[in-house]
Amino acid sequence: KEAEMDGTQQVSLQVAASFKAFLMKSSSKSNLNLYDHLSRLLMRVIEERPHDVVDVMEDLSHDVKLRLYEDTQSSLQDLQQTTAAEELAEQQKVLFVRPEDAPEHEFELESALPNVSEIAYFLEQAGVGLGREEMQRVFLALKQLVSSYTMQRCRLWGKILGIERSYIIAEAEFAEGEEEDEEGPEEVADEEAREVDAKEKMDPLPQSTYKAPPVVPKEAKGTGANKFVYFVCNEAGLPWTKLPSVTPAQITVARQIRKFFTGRLDAPIVSYPPFPGNEANYLRAQIARISAGTQISPQGFYQAIEEEGAEEEGSSEDGIEENPEYEGVPVGELVDSLSSWVHHTQHILQQGRCTWVNLAVKTEDESNEEEAEEIEEDPDEPEPEVGPPLLTPLSQDAEIFETVPWSSSLSSTLTSQHAIAIMRSNCWPGACAYAYAKKFENIYVGWGLKYPGDGYSPLLPPPPQSEYPSAPEITEDVDPTVEEEQALQDALDEKQAAEEAEEGDSDEEQDEDDD
Repeated sequence: KEAEMDGTQQVSLQVAASFKAFLMKSSSKSNLNLYDHLSRLLMRVIEERPHDVVDVMEDLSHDVKLRLYEDTQSSLQDLQQTTAAEELAEQQKVLFVRPEDAPEHEFELESALPNVSEIAYFLEQAGVGLGREEMQRVFLALKQLVSSYTMQRCRLWGKILGIERSYIIAEAEFAEGEEEDEEGPEEVADEEAREVDAKEKMDPLPQSTYKAPPVVPKEAKGTGANKFVYFVCNEAGLPWTKLPSVTPAQITVARQIRKFFTGRLDAPIVSYPPFPGNEANYLRAQIARISAGTQISPQGFYQAIEEEGAEEEGSSEDGIEENPEYEGVPVGELVDSLSSWVHHTQHILQQGRCTWVNLAVKTEDESNEEEAEEIEEDPDEPEPEVGPPLLTPLSQDAEIFETVPWSSSLSSTLTSQHAIAIMRSNCWPGACAYAYAKKFENIYVGWGLKYPGDGYSPLLPPPPQSEYPSAPEITEDVDPTVEEEQALQDALDEKQAAEEAEEGDSDEEQDEDDD
């Protein structure tokens, strides 16, 4: 019996040894074996003694394998990619660093800038603005802009929101002779016209009798809708971009379309009627429209400057200047009466200009051409368009879609003795103005779109042109068939034979008469 038991034990040991050898067989993928894995797993269970170990055995097995890999991995961490916020912060860092070559006192430089901190405080009381932190960054960005140009005045015009990015807009007024001349689209068009004329002289083409309607010329820099120059940037600290001058055609089309801004100046404007330009031109046109309708000031702050000969010419370009004797208007009167506020920006006419221009007046070349031609009747002289003059009270503003154009309020009804007067435009939501004592300011923060009323109806395209008139002299005949051509030829042959027979008979009769 003892010998049998020893033999059985030896067989069991052999089986166990072969089974252990099988368990210790390493994997060709992970180079691990099941024996060591089960040993580590059991030690983990003995150490942690988890609840319901049979239910979490698979998770523990997976965790044991991961720890083996973590030990063999490198301890070096991957570098994190720079986020957009970090890149913006790096660019804005320059605003808080004083240049080495900057003078200790910059009174002349800062004289062109208003007190943005004070304006931010009053705007905060009015419930509008960009917040204290952003206003401080904008103030430093405006200071950087003023240091790059020679300006008489520079202020924060406002912020127009966009789908992708927004626009921070600065309004600047250059000193005389300091602004750089820009090549406008009219000059480029003139150069292209010269090239086309040169090609036509070499290879003349048929001349068309169509005459395009005259183009309304844009206003000169420093006058009308181009009185100020505007710079934009997407965030304070990013480079400022100068917007081009606005043309009457751009203002006219901007009144007929309604487009949200994307935040990219080079984005195309897809609309009907087609807009003559990209988003930079559309942004400039909207700024001109908003400024003309919402730039207001307390009555008496500005006074008109009557220029010599202005009454004779009937011009509305009378300038304005600050009234040194202005004592301020009580806050209660500013809130109760719209007549206490006036427009200090020129109105834009339907022509797209602040001053009307007579398109019927011909240039020297056109007048010479017309003198060579015979003109039976002279065209009627068009009536000049006249808009409201400067310093017109808000009480004369027309309602739009049965909505009052302005809403007035106090910043605080509890402490009215220290409150400021606030005016909000209902025609251009986002335009706001405040006044307190002898100070006032205008700002716009919105989407750059006018109040559309109950609904917006886009302009429909014109009906298609009619076809050419149908008449026998201009209608092309249908090609005849072979049978019709043969019948026509037979009829012509018979007719010719009959005519020849008649001529022969007439000759015979004449010979008989002669005899």
